Amino acid sequence: MRKDKNKDKNIRICMVGGQALMEGIMMRGEHGYAQVIRNPEGELVTEVEKLPATDVNKFFTLPVIRGSYRLIDSLRIGMKSLFKSAEIAGLEDENEKKSKFDLWLEKKLGDKTTEVIMFIALVLSLALTITLFFLLPNLIAGLVIGKGKSRIMYNLIEGVIRIAIFLGYLLAVSKMNDIKRVFMYHGAEHKTIHCYEHNEPLTVENVRKYSTLHPRCGSAFLFVVMIVSILVYSLHPRSDFFLLNFLMRILFLPLVAGVAYEFNRYAGKSTGVVAKVLRAPGLAMQYFTTKEPTDDMIEIAIIALTKALEIDEEVRNPGIATEPEQIEHEPREELVL
Repeated sequence: MRKDKNKDKNIRICMVGGQALMEGIMMRGEHGYAQVIRNPEGELVTEVEKLPATDVNKFFTLPVIRGSYRLIDSLRIGMKSLFKSAEIAGLEDENEKKSKFDLWLEKKLGDKTTEVIMFIALVLSLALTITLFFLLPNLIAGLVIGKGKSRIMYNLIEGVIRIAIFLGYLLAVSKMNDIKRVFMYHGAEHKTIHCYEHNEPLTVENVRKYSTLHPRCGSAFLFVVMIVSILVYSLHPRSDFFLLNFLMRILFLPLVAGVAYEFNRYAGKSTGVVAKVLRAPGLAMQYFTTKEPTDDMIEIAIIALTKALEIDEEVRNPGIATEPEQIEHEPREELVL
C-alpha cells in the first residue's frame, strides 16, 4: 500500500506539555496549567492555575540557553503538582499524627511550610540524580579504564554505564504498583495529545486508538541528555583527579541540557526521515515509561488537556468562548512532555 505523503501535513503540533501524577495528570499550556486527580472516594478534583505574565530576559530565550531555563521551570511546576496529587489521592494522611519536626516547621514557617518542603525535596531529588547518574558512572568508568587513557573511550564507557543505570532504574521502579499506575497515566497523557494533534474530538473512544509513545516525551529527553553528554564531555580534557572530573561534568550540565533540548525540539516537530531516525531510541525507551491506560485515566487526561487549552484561549481572546478542539494556536516554543 502506497504511503500518503500528505498525512503528516494534517497534524498540528500541540504546544501543551504534561506530566503523569499520582492518580492524575497535569497539562501545561503557555499561560497556565490544569491538573485533574482522582481522590480516594473516586471523585475528580480539578485545579487550574494561570501563570503570571512575566517578561523573560531575551538571554533565556536563546537556543541552547532556553533548554536549561525551561527544564528548571518544568521541574518547579512538576514538583508542585506531584505534591498536590499525593495529598488529594490520599497518599498523605491528614489524620496522621504530625511529628515534632512537622509542628516545628509549621510554627516557624507558617503558610510557607509546603513551599519550603517542596524546595528541599527538589534539592534532594537533584542531588540523588547527580549522584546516581553522574557521580557513580564517573567513578565506575575511572576504575574500569584507569589513568592516562583516551578521553573519548572514557566518556563512551561512562555514557554506557549511565544509560545502563538509568534503564535498570526504570525497570526496577516499573515493578512497583503505584509507579505502574503513574506509567498508565503517562500513556493516557500521550494518547490524548496525539488525538488532539490529529484534529479529532477528544472522546475516550477516539483517544484510545492512539499510541502511548510520543516524540516530545520528557523521559525521551532524559535519554537524549545521556547521549549528548557523551559528546559534550568528550570536548574537554580528562583529568586524573576524580573530583575535578566530576565538577567539570556538573559545570557542563547546563550545556548538555540545552543541546539535548534543541535536539529533542527538532526531532519532535520534524516529520523528516532523519528526525524519525534520531528520535527512535527515545521512543523505544517509552516502552519502559508508558503503559496502556484504562478509560477512566483517559477521561482524566481529556479533562486536563481541555482545561489547559481553555486557559490559553481565555488569555489570548478574553471574553470569547471557543471550543478547545477548534482552537488554532500560534506557533511558540513547545514544552517538553
